[in-house]
Amino acid sequence: MAEHEGLRERKKRQTKLTIEEAAMRLFVERGFDNVTVVEIAEAAQVAKVTLFKYFPTKESLVLDPAAGDNPAPIVAARPPGTSPLGVLRAHYRALAADPGGGPALGTEERVIKWMRVIMESPALLAGMHRLLDQQRDELACVLAAEPGVEPGDLTPQLVAAQVTGVILMLKAGFYQALVAGGSLAEAGAYLARNVEHAFDLLEHGIGDLYTR
Repeated sequence: MAEHEGLRERKKRQTKLTIEEAAMRLFVERGFDNVTVVEIAEAAQVAKVTLFKYFPTKESLVLDPAAGDNPAPIVAARPPGTSPLGVLRAHYRALAADPGGGPALGTEERVIKWMRVIMESPALLAGMHRLLDQQRDELACVLAAEPGVEPGDLTPQLVAAQVTGVILMLKAGFYQALVAGGSLAEAGAYLARNVEHAFDLLEHGIGDLYTR
């Protein structure tokens, strides 16, 4: 029984990967806005209904990796005694140490193609902003449920806005380093340097950096 379930899960993963690769190939060739879901399903040799089982929207074919790196569930599932900022620092520190082990984008070439597809599509850029807004709101809800937080306290929303803003800047720098021709290791080194600096500022505040 377990072997049968394992085979089924592997088949699902392979089907999802086949759809993703077919979609990305078409998006790179013709642009996101010029490709239909029907064409993607045909290229992947699956029914349209099967495609929608794995990807509920056309946007999700591209934005799924970004959706997979969501700070809210990371904070919610943190070990006892670990602070929200502590677990997020550890998460992005680990990603910097192994940048190929994050949300499944794969090689430098795939990451660069992924970024260019997004940057060339107003629909995807808007979708990315909606996704980030959703992740900010989800993180605020998680923080609002922490012990000692009073109803109506603005602190969870303020902290969530700061944290998601920092994460956005870290990711943007990481991807820009790759698009500019850097290797995955070089982009990871950029991330490693800036994760520590960014989370130090989040934990200790900007102090008198901009008061003079």
